[in-house]
Amino acid sequence: MRIRAFMAGLATVTVLTGCGGLEAQSTGGGKTSKPDSASVSDARKKLAKLEVKGRAPKTGFDRDEFGPSWADVDRNGCDTRNDILKRDMENEKFKSGTHDCIVLSGTLHDPYSGKTIKFERGQDTSMDVQIDHLIPLSDAWQKGAQRWTATKRKEFANDPLNLLAVDGPLNGQKSDSDAATWLPPRKAYRCAYIARQVDVKAKYEVWVTSAEKDAMETILRGC
Repeated sequence: MRIRAFMAGLATVTVLTGCGGLEAQSTGGGKTSKPDSASVSDARKKLAKLEVKGRAPKTGFDRDEFGPSWADVDRNGCDTRNDILKRDMENEKFKSGTHDCIVLSGTLHDPYSGKTIKFERGQDTSMDVQIDHLIPLSDAWQKGAQRWTATKRKEFANDPLNLLAVDGPLNGQKSDSDAATWLPPRKAYRCAYIARQVDVKAKYEVWVTSAEKDAMETILRGC
């Protein structure tokens, strides 16, 4: 019931934004290591159509340009971080009185490392599991996002397609890197990671650098 409610909320976002596809692309990444052949073929076709350009200057980038952190864009009463924790983790426990919104604990099968992480909400433990933007916000800023409307940037920052619950230290290691400079250490997940990055870039018309495209093509050829 909780999942159906969440998916229904995402459908509302689709109507509000007009971009479509959010609810269809919202599955977490830790449960499937490798995309099927059709998904890989689709990613290759989309990658071939992406514009190839150099990075624009990072001038003017600020997290606030993408709206408040973890806004409740689907209006389901829960912020985006908790929505993604619920989607990607198992055995969740919730804070009472929050209508199963605030996640207190759960188990994450981290797609980036393959580790099983026991999540506990708290000042010293919450960051053990972080929500990664597959296409980092600052990277997107340098590849087209600075020309977007504030509404589109907010949607991008909260789109489940571009979000994944992952190991906190690895998310920090990745920082704002693109595929040319960082890939998940768990090689079994790299196909799914790149295919999903391509989906995000195609959806929002984010361009790629030549080095980034080469790295993506190399991974997809091996899938």
